[in-house]
Amino acid sequence: MRFAEPMFLWGLLSLPLFALLFLYANHRRKKLAARFVSLTMLPKLSTSHSPWRRLAKALILLLAIAFLFVALARPQWGHKMEHIERRGLDLVLLQDISLSMLAEDIKPNRLTRSRHEISAFLESLSGDRVGLVAFSGEAQVMVPLTLDYGTVQSMLRELNPGWLMPGTNLERAIRKGMDLYRNSNSGGQYSVMILMSDGEELEAAAVNAAKEAAEMGIRIYTIGIGSREGVPIPVPSRNGDVAYKKDAQGNIVTTRLEDGTLQEIANVTGGLYFYASPGEFQLQKVLTEIATLEKKEQSSDRMENYQDRYQIFLGMAALLFLLEALISERGRRRKQTAGRFS
Repeated sequence: MRFAEPMFLWGLLSLPLFALLFLYANHRRKKLAARFVSLTMLPKLSTSHSPWRRLAKALILLLAIAFLFVALARPQWGHKMEHIERRGLDLVLLQDISLSMLAEDIKPNRLTRSRHEISAFLESLSGDRVGLVAFSGEAQVMVPLTLDYGTVQSMLRELNPGWLMPGTNLERAIRKGMDLYRNSNSGGQYSVMILMSDGEELEAAAVNAAKEAAEMGIRIYTIGIGSREGVPIPVPSRNGDVAYKKDAQGNIVTTRLEDGTLQEIANVTGGLYFYASPGEFQLQKVLTEIATLEKKEQSSDRMENYQDRYQIFLGMAALLFLLEALISERGRRRKQTAGRFS
């Protein structure tokens, strides 16, 4: 036997507390009765009172509570084999982590919002393999194509500017994604990239890389993040003061969305471009679009599933609660012995 939710078994440790509460309630009842009559006279005045029945009711309640905790822990035994098929796409997320992604035109900032939206996006997926690439002036594979969304979520939380070469190089991001497909023996009509960036590309080779991706059958959806008007770039400060990036002359550097390249990348690969405004990030629209694409079988497994047996313990708890309610604390009234003067 195993338990699917074993943490509920800790509730069994509360049984002694319930027992103490029953004892306290019984003591309290006697104390209140003593205000009106002495304890020696109480059995004579209440001859139908049965302390054994009261004890039996308390024990039944304790046993019912114990069965309830066991049921919550979901005991399982016995198993059956099930054939599980997964069908989906191979999705590679290309996330910009350049310093400009700290701009706060999208609250709380572009990168934090991107991470939040990707996290929600992952929760909507089922059966799709997902890979993660972080990029700025260079690109790095964070997670290869996998069905383990939890790993992707964990690595997503680690994405921050500063540990890759400065800049925004969309070409390297796309080529790193292409390498990821090659290494996973993927490609063709089941491959989709989702590129999220403010588009401030310093090189002009991104569109050529996108054309090569299209030849592999890869479709790229792009999301432009940020306002089209210049906004300052906050930089981390040790003393906690707000500071902004400046150029060599001491002027504050601004960043704005440059979506021309992003639109062209999407067009040459048969994908779509979306503008992430402060009110709507658009990732869910991408999900709607890719849901219409043909999916391939990602895996076919025979899985051993244990059978839940909590119903047995839940039923026993219910019966015990019912039994406790039906048992009266009063026994059969004893006949009084005739006195000598009767």
